[in-house]
Amino acid sequence: MNSPDVVIYTDGSSRGNPGPGGYGIILEDCNSGFIKEYAKGFKLTTNNRMELLAVIDALKKLKKEPLKIRVFTDSKYVINPIEKKWLDNWKKTGFKNKKNVDLWLEFLPLQEKHNIQFEWIKGHSDHPQNERCDKLAVGASKKENLFEDKGYNTNLNTLF
Repeated sequence: MNSPDVVIYTDGSSRGNPGPGGYGIILEDCNSGFIKEYAKGFKLTTNNRMELLAVIDALKKLKKEPLKIRVFTDSKYVINPIEKKWLDNWKKTGFKNKKNVDLWLEFLPLQEKHNIQFEWIKGHSDHPQNERCDKLAVGASKKENLFEDKGYNTNLNTLF
């Protein structure tokens, strides 16, 4: 990829798995230098849901398409299915026995709108933007008026 139009840094967190959780996002416009941060907290969720939801919500915030985007995340849960093409197989099998199908289905059309390159960052390794996203995510999970992660509840195995 040539130089990106946008660089996105994301991190997700949950205090307990499941437990209260949140995500942090940093968006950098490579053309203007404009930087914007976002965070959102949820009452009951999982770490993996927050990692993936951070990427989804970051992509939703972009006002133009198609863009060249570089996404930095410390989540192998997010990167591996995309980079190793597992996601293509999951689509073919109807996501049989996969978790967080609601989020993967939300991610797919967003991914198709852009040219996205994912890069893994080792978590808690003093990478400034990753550390900031972690702080945003944890802080969001500790706020009082947390949102409901409706998709988490639909992913539970219930008897009724």
